[in-house]
Amino acid sequence: MSSTTNSPTHHTSTIGSIGTPSRRNTELALLVFAVVIPVFAYANVGLAIDDKVPSGLLSYGLGLGLLAGVAHLAVRKFAPYADPLLLPLATLLNGLGLVVIWRLDQSKLLQSIKQAGTAAPRQLLYTAMGIALFIVVLVFLKDHRALQRYTYISMVGALFLLLLPLVPGLGQNIYGAKIWISVAGFSIQPGEFAKIVLAIFFAGYLMVKRDALALASRRFMGLYLPRGRDLGPILVVWFISILILVFETDLGTSLLFFGMFVIMLYVATERTSWIVFGLLMSAGGAVGVASFEPHVQQRVQAWLDPMKEFAQSRKGIPGHSEQAMQALWAFGSGGTLGTGLGQGHSELIRFAANSDFILATFGEELGLAGIMALLLIYGLIVERGVRTALAARDPFGKLLAIGLSGAFALQVFVVAGGVMGLIPLTGMTMPFLAYGGSSVIANWALIGILIRISDTARRPAPAPASNPDAEMTQVVRP
Repeated sequence: MSSTTNSPTHHTSTIGSIGTPSRRNTELALLVFAVVIPVFAYANVGLAIDDKVPSGLLSYGLGLGLLAGVAHLAVRKFAPYADPLLLPLATLLNGLGLVVIWRLDQSKLLQSIKQAGTAAPRQLLYTAMGIALFIVVLVFLKDHRALQRYTYISMVGALFLLLLPLVPGLGQNIYGAKIWISVAGFSIQPGEFAKIVLAIFFAGYLMVKRDALALASRRFMGLYLPRGRDLGPILVVWFISILILVFETDLGTSLLFFGMFVIMLYVATERTSWIVFGLLMSAGGAVGVASFEPHVQQRVQAWLDPMKEFAQSRKGIPGHSEQAMQALWAFGSGGTLGTGLGQGHSELIRFAANSDFILATFGEELGLAGIMALLLIYGLIVERGVRTALAARDPFGKLLAIGLSGAFALQVFVVAGGVMGLIPLTGMTMPFLAYGGSSVIANWALIGILIRISDTARRPAPAPASNPDAEMTQVVRP
């Protein structure tokens, strides 16, 4: 039996016409917690060090709250349907990083060797610059798909950024790694920005070439082997990563770029064989370079036997560092719950305590529980990025989101793994936590692009125009 729908009430609403909640109020509520927690930690550090609330507590709280509020208003205005967790999570990490950097600034040992005292104010300035770039991304990048037009320009730009540290008079060799440039008295790490530009190039290139790269010539041991002519892209990226490792002696950046490309290649082609080839090539290249590059050899030796390196550094033997062993002792001292904020001795790590090894300070003063909480926050950022990639409606957006999320995850892994002794030290900095302008500014731009993609993905589709004649002829079946 059938009947026509002559009722004046027509149930023709779609998800697009109903709309999707913007979740901006949820984001605001989470931002309040993301600001209050670092402010509480700041007061805790002051009480632990001087037995009084630090005088800069109010200015720190107002400054962090103002920056978070401005970023929230920008998201509410220019990306109203964006993911509500990305901004609060990044703000929380950035705020906690500022607290620990200020805590190390108070160390009398670091002050005595003129390596602390002004890092926290400068990091707050870098944070403001990062959030300013975050807002610029939201204001001027109306649609992430516009970046696809600059695929090959992005490739040229990324190569330019990677080669800058090798320019005589511009590049700087700091503790064996040539990954910085000096501009107007500031040290800039171009590789932090190159990872974003490279992700744009990889996304645009793989979107066009993914069908050809997905073809397999034969099956071997359960894996579909790629055709020889399709190995070209991965060989080129592998060769570039090896050149970075050789000429800039930067193991971290090399692993980051090659790993990001392999992740995006796997997502684009759905071929497990690319992962296997990527791991084999990465391991082969690292072993080959480590066999003749002294700086990489030193990193490997410090990883294999950190106590020996510590003893040699104590004897004044040049070229050896005691940092790896000091970091392990810091984690051991922290135990499960930590010594308490401001009550550790991670300043013994000295010059890299607030940058490469800042995670050791968290490990000592917050313990295993604190480290697990930090890694969970990082994991949530990666998870929201992957969720954004799954929700994206266009292949370029999917690949770009997964590339940025993969780069972020790889950076966390290589830094945390190096500090904890899981892999050799890489010289990279922990996103948002560590001291460094290039890192915090570039990662705020990364979060801005992810928010733009998520806004496009979650934005409700416009409701289709209603057709009364069609509705009158619809048949309702029992």
